Amino acid sequence: MKFYRALKPFKAISFDLDDTLYDNHPIIKKAESDFLLYLNKTYAQLSELTAHQWGLYKNHLLREYPQLIHDVSQWRLETLKRIMCIYGITEYIAIDSAQQALTEFLRLRSAFKVPQKSLDLLDRLAQQYPVIAITNGNVDTHQIGLDNKFKFVLKAGNGYQAKPSADLFIEAAQRLNIAVSEIIHVGDHLISDVFGAQNSGAQAVWLNENKQSLAGARLLPTVEITQLDQLYSLLTK
Repeated sequence: MKFYRALKPFKAISFDLDDTLYDNHPIIKKAESDFLLYLNKTYAQLSELTAHQWGLYKNHLLREYPQLIHDVSQWRLETLKRIMCIYGITEYIAIDSAQQALTEFLRLRSAFKVPQKSLDLLDRLAQQYPVIAITNGNVDTHQIGLDNKFKFVLKAGNGYQAKPSADLFIEAAQRLNIAVSEIIHVGDHLISDVFGAQNSGAQAVWLNENKQSLAGARLLPTVEITQLDQLYSLLTK
């Protein structure tokens, strides 16, 4: 545990989800692979669609509509519609099919359970503080066993810009009826979590399990931890 700033009093704890409460890298890798196979088998026109082609279309759409970066589900939906139309699926069918395909992807990317040690930690912290989640992702918190672990979950999209924008931190503070400065946010990402929280006025605990360098940081975290279970001794009295 390493302190970069003095820890100030706080009234609520917020958590990032992906790569904070669970290792998301193998999960999303498998989900993307399984999803491509689903597209290949479900739609004859997409039987030869490759991961490389998917990535090209997805990135091209983001250059065309940069605002999609704030809503990963909408970004995927629009990519699906674009690809389906390009590959010869009638537009009105593509609209419905893309929505069905998105539903399947969300099921695939949420096909896991959060480690018990993370669930136990959330329960212990919730005995002393309101515990919430602030995420840029689109995981189904009910499917992965987190639906009753947070006071509420805020996701980027639907009018909220993604972290590191202050949108979600401001909304969280308003719902909790506290100041943003009274939130302490826990996350793994130096930009979206650490910079996002600190630049919004909240405190930030950086979970650095992989011993990353601070070279890419825009602002220093309040505290750096290397294991999630260090939070209990850090944040409780």
